[in-house]
Amino acid sequence: MLTELKDGPKVVGAKQTRRAIESGAAVRVFLAADADPRVTGPVEALCAERGVPVEKAASLREMGAACGIAVGAAVAARVRG
Repeated sequence: MLTELKDGPKVVGAKQTRRAIESGAAVRVFLAADADPRVTGPVEALCAERGVPVEKAASLREMGAACGIAVGAAVAARVRG
């Protein structure tokens, strides 16, 4: 599941992910299960509205590692590229 983030074009973070969803570039959105719902909730709602598939990742740390960053990530998206 997270291999999509490791291997392909991606955006990381709630703001960048929202932009990708709104522009139609997001193919799939990943949310960390242990992230603050105040961060992930609006992104998940936007995905439902726009028909973008959502996957839950196990943790912030796992998401950060998959995105190639040294800190945790609550939200990321695989984008067309």
